[in-house]
Formats: sequence, structure tokens, C-alpha cells
Amino acid sequence: MTATRETPVRLTHFAHGGGCACKIPPGELEDVLSALAGPRTIVGDSPLLVGPATGDDAAVVALPARGDDPVQAVVSTADFFTPVVDDPYDWGRIAAANALSDVYAMGGRPLVAVNLLAWPRDVLPYDLAREVLRGGLEIAVDAGCHVGGGHSVDDPEPKYGMAVTGLADPARLLRNDAGRPGMPLSLTKPLGLGVLNNRHKVTGERFEQAVATMTALNREASEAALEAGATCATDITGFGLLGHLHKLARASGVTAVVDTAAVPYLDGAREAVRDGYVSGGTRRNLEWVAPFTDFGDTDADTRLLLADAQTSGGLLVAGEVPGAPVVGELVAWTGHSLVLR
Repeated sequence: MTATRETPVRLTHFAHGGGCACKIPPGELEDVLSALAGPRTIVGDSPLLVGPATGDDAAVVALPARGDDPVQAVVSTADFFTPVVDDPYDWGRIAAANALSDVYAMGGRPLVAVNLLAWPRDVLPYDLAREVLRGGLEIAVDAGCHVGGGHSVDDPEPKYGMAVTGLADPARLLRNDAGRPGMPLSLTKPLGLGVLNNRHKVTGERFEQAVATMTALNREASEAALEAGATCATDITGFGLLGHLHKLARASGVTAVVDTAAVPYLDGAREAVRDGYVSGGTRRNLEWVAPFTDFGDTDADTRLLLADAQTSGGLLVAGEVPGAPVVGELVAWTGHSLVLR
């Protein structure tokens, strides 16, 4: 059916998945990327500080020193996905906040972004695409980030996001391989976005608390982490808290212990799990981390929530961030990347 102005449009029904839950499963992605492993030497004076080896949130390249100017680094990332909510303006805001988050997760500040838009031009009216782009522009402006154009393709499935370039101090990066035993773990947004978004897709219920969380920039959290002297962080998106924490622990050579009782959740998240609104992406996340995890006596619903595929989630910082709950700590390697208590 072709959507028109007179036909109510449920954007989430035009996508096989929603938001970051539509990512390629982490295990499958690592199998693909393993063929590309190994150093690639580029001749020049701009070394790659953060690349694909640790699976961090963005690439970072050092800029050559120029006179007395402060040394800087370029942070580069891209993120886009299928509709996570039905409102096109909200979808645009969520996707932009999510793309910008990768720069904040590295301790950088976004400078310029370009739009990435895939649109079924014979099915969905351009009025909706305009609203998506308007939402993305509003979030970028709020972040102090230019939007300098972009790229679009005709696609059977709508997708939107941004490629973002930022700047950072190379001596004050937040990296996922800088975790050390004894560091506490702080989480700056509650979990449960994936199950609430899945419930929205199935039932049409709107969850304002989820939209507010997904459209909130991680700028203040990043700045607070840097101010507190943190050097290690990641953001929680499609691989869930357990997936991203596993990558951090693996890259840092430590074990992450999660205090399951301290992890915050959005209102309605547990009920959504209880009622079965769990995405395939979340279940694949849990399956992926299971061999590396000591689950203890953690119940099944909590395991799913900890693996819930978030969209535009918060930062997980190895350090204490004012106002953010401490949800665990890093300890010396125990034989598991993750231990739940």
C-alpha cells in the first residue's frame, strides 16, 4: 500500500527491524571483519589513534602539529537505521542523537555532519522525509554541529542517520581499551529502550519516557566524564549493555562485574519483557555474550534487559560520573569478560 497524507502512516511497519535492533548481529559482524584484521600502514603525519582493532565507537586520527596550536584529533563515525518510532520528526531526532553519541563516547565534540537517507519514494511521501530531516537538523543544531548536506538513495526500506566528524584532545580520549581493575562503572541513561520500542511497533502505544531518553544528547555525560578524569567509556546501543561491556572488558583485558540491582530501567521496561516484546536483536545479543558471561543466579528477564538492544542509549563510563548510578566495577581478569551479581 502506498502511504498518502490521508492514510495514517506507521513508519515502523515499513521496516523489518527497528532502530539499533536492526544491526547485523555482533558475532556475525566480527566474522566478516576478521578477514580484514591486521595492520594497514598509511604513510603520512596523521596516525590512526583508534581504529577497528578494539571495536570502539569511532575512528580517531591525530592531526599534525601546527606551530603553537593545540594538538587535536579528528573523530569520525557513521550511524543510520530503520524507523524506531512512527513519528518521522522524532525518528529524525533519535537517529541524529544516536549518531552524535559516538563522538561523545570518544570524548570529542561534533563539528559537522552529513545526512544519510534511504527512502521508498514510490511508497512514502516526501513530506515525511522532510520531517525526518528536520528532526535530525534540530538535534544537530542543539549539539552545535553543522549539517553540510548528505546523500540519499531510493530504497524499499526507509533508513536515516548521519556521518559525523568531530574534534577531540588526543591526550583526553575516552577509549574502550583503557579500562583498569578498580574502576567503577557508571551508566548515564536507563535501559529498556529496545523492549519499549518493540512494544510501540506492535501496538502503536507511545512511550514518552523512551522518546525523551533517546533524543537526549550524551554531551553533558561526556563532558562530566572528562572533567572527572575518565579515560575509558563506550555508549550503549544495538549490542546492549552486556554486548558493549563485553567489548570494553575484552579490549581492556579485564573482567566487568555488574551489580544487577543497581542498573536503572525505564518505566514499563520490565512489563514489556514480561509481555514478550523482546526483539530478535536482543536475543542474539544475549546468545553472543553467553559464552563469556558468568550469569550467577540472574533471572531470565533481567538477562534480556541487560542485553536489550538500545537505540541512542547512554554512556557507560569507567569512572564515577556525577548524577549517574554506579552499576558495577572492573576487576582483574577472572576467566569471564562479564560477571553478574
